[in-house]
Amino acid sequence: MSETAAEGVTVSERAAKRIGEILKAEPEGTMLRVSVEGGGCSGFQYKFDMDRAKADDDLVIARDGAVVLIDPVSVNFMSGSEIDFVEDLIGASFKIKNPNATASCGCGTSFAL
Repeated sequence: MSETAAEGVTVSERAAKRIGEILKAEPEGTMLRVSVEGGGCSGFQYKFDMDRAKADDDLVIARDGAVVLIDPVSVNFMSGSEIDFVEDLIGASFKIKNPNATASCGCGTSFAL
C-alpha cells in the first residue's frame, strides 16, 4: 500500500496537512475516520469522526502525519475518490471528489450513486 493511495482512495496534500493539524490537538493515537452512511439530501452522506481504535479490516491511509481510516463498506462507495481540503469564501471544509457519485448536493457531503 502506498502512503497516499490505497484501494483507489487518495488523500490530497492539502487534506493531509489539515488532518495532521487537527490530529495534533487530539490525544496520541487519534485518527480521522471517514465513512459513508445512508441519508443526506442525495441518498448517502460522508461522515468524519475522530477515532482511536482501528478495526482489523479498516483501510488505513497515512500521509504527512495524517492517518485516515475507512471501513470496508465505505471503501466500496469511495473507490477512486480523493479526500481534499478546500477553502473558499463560504468557509473551509473537507471535500470528497468521488467519481462514482452521479449527483451531489451543494454542501458537498451528500451524494447519490
